[in-house]
Amino acid sequence: MGWDIVSILLMNQNKLFQSTRLRLALWYAFFMAVILSVCGFGIYKAISHAHWVTLDREIESVAGTLHDTIELKLQQPGKLEPIVNELLPNICLVEKNCISETFNSQRHTLSAIHQGHYYVRLFDNSGRLFAIAGAYPTGISSQFKKELWQTLQDNQGKFYHQISFTLHTQDNRDWGYIQVGRSLEDFSSYLDAVKLTLVLGSPIVIVLVGLASWWTAGLAMRPIYKSYRQIQQFTADVAHELRTPLAATQANVESALLMSELDEMEARDILQTIQRQNQRLTHLVADLLLLARLDRQPVTIQGEICCLDDIINDLIEEFAALAIAANITLTSKLNLPTPLNILGNQDQLYRLFSNLIINAIQYTTAGGKVTVYLDRSDYHAIVQVEDTGIGIPQNELPRIFDRFYRVNSDRSRSSGGSGLGLAIVNAIVQTHLGSINVQSEMGKGTTFIIKLPFNNRSLNTVGSFYPFKMIFSSSTK
Repeated sequence: MGWDIVSILLMNQNKLFQSTRLRLALWYAFFMAVILSVCGFGIYKAISHAHWVTLDREIESVAGTLHDTIELKLQQPGKLEPIVNELLPNICLVEKNCISETFNSQRHTLSAIHQGHYYVRLFDNSGRLFAIAGAYPTGISSQFKKELWQTLQDNQGKFYHQISFTLHTQDNRDWGYIQVGRSLEDFSSYLDAVKLTLVLGSPIVIVLVGLASWWTAGLAMRPIYKSYRQIQQFTADVAHELRTPLAATQANVESALLMSELDEMEARDILQTIQRQNQRLTHLVADLLLLARLDRQPVTIQGEICCLDDIINDLIEEFAALAIAANITLTSKLNLPTPLNILGNQDQLYRLFSNLIINAIQYTTAGGKVTVYLDRSDYHAIVQVEDTGIGIPQNELPRIFDRFYRVNSDRSRSSGGSGLGLAIVNAIVQTHLGSINVQSEMGKGTTFIIKLPFNNRSLNTVGSFYPFKMIFSSSTK
């Protein structure tokens, strides 16, 4: 029944996480599409502006050179001097029949700078067009306007950009105006290519972003997914552990109710069974509450100077009878000349080492040994609980501190374990800012190595540590 519940929860969970992952990926892709569109538009405007600036400088440079050269040759207002024909060999007066092909076939001063793009127009002081040169577009308006910069469009929809300057004679009289312009066809083609690249490239990039966001969303949700599965597994395990004693209690109560008469012996047996199941429930709830308190932050716990020698000796004496009954040798080796004290919670430390010793006894076969070592390094007290038991498979080691996880389920259940002992051990070690490692070999035994800091200053400087209220005494145990 418990596994059926887990299966249903996993199916619902998979649907929930897949839909959530899809929504995250779509939202991420949408925002990236908006950002990329804005960036693409900005890139296009930046490229367009840069080319306009370059184009203006180019036209201004060509027009300025031509203006300065021609202006030095002019003598009478509105009259072209013959020497201008040398500067612009294909110049043509408007009243004559100018054929555009002749302009393109002859070289002139502008031939060095894209001959096919530039044109020149000359106006008199009244604004009348009377001479043209270069690749003159016949479809643009001949009306003169005094604006410095102008963008024109011919009757075929092509655009031209031009600049206007005033011309003066050698004696500084107004001669007329000169306009130098160029076709924007190559410029427009380049911008169209940029625009097409951005338009066609954006969907491809968005698709790639969508795929990347799908993968990223899955990666980001993996810890949540794992945590959610652990919660579901924890719920199922708790339900299973609670169901067994509750079912046994319910069965005994129903059995007692079905009996018309109960003698004293039968009543005592039923009550003892109910008491055992009630104790099992009580221990399970107590363990769960302890884990909840250790997980909750911040938690203020009572701190005191704890003598590890005394704690270990007390536990060796306490579990001696259990070890003798299991035909196991239980000893301790305290390799220190003086007692070793640390700052901690004495009740929790007793629970820490008792869980490890009980676990070692339960998983050691008759005739084996369980030994507790106490040593120290520069900054830590080191406690090792070593047994010659059945060992733990290497692939199981990463999970032995998970709640309700059993390496050997049948044996753990027969010994009354709930699968919370090592989880409590790990939680207490973490609470005391220590570390725990496991070394095991199948058929040869297991060793748990616990390191606990005994420098109270280091404990107090760690922000995530549960704050201690120190109790100083004049003597230690």
